[in-house]
Amino acid sequence: MAFVWPVRVYWEDTDAGGVVYYANYLNFLERARSEWLRALGFEQDVLQAESGVAFVVRRVEIDYRAPARFNDQLSVTVTPGRHGPASIDIEQTVECGGRCLVQARVKLACVEAVRFKPVKMPLSLLHALDSIT
Repeated sequence: MAFVWPVRVYWEDTDAGGVVYYANYLNFLERARSEWLRALGFEQDVLQAESGVAFVVRRVEIDYRAPARFNDQLSVTVTPGRHGPASIDIEQTVECGGRCLVQARVKLACVEAVRFKPVKMPLSLLHALDSIT
């Protein structure tokens, strides 16, 4: 089941052509993933402070299908897929009025926050992922 996060397009998100600048979609996707983790009960700063871990983007594959424009109300989805002890595959979309504008596949890696070396996710997070995937 997809988690959905609303995003409004502001002037600062657009380029000279009046559409969302392509790199800003990455910001929308990141915010939705952060809110998805929060909805699962995991604050990233708390994970770092208590478990010494952080999530980093290892890979992103993104398809731009149609532009978003100033003042559009977008829905950014997060659908977790396969996960291992130290990584999560996530499917994401950016939609406007039910139309898919952007589709992305993101691989997150769990790393030790200090040295950025891969480590296992905390068991509580793994159990939460097991329950929704």
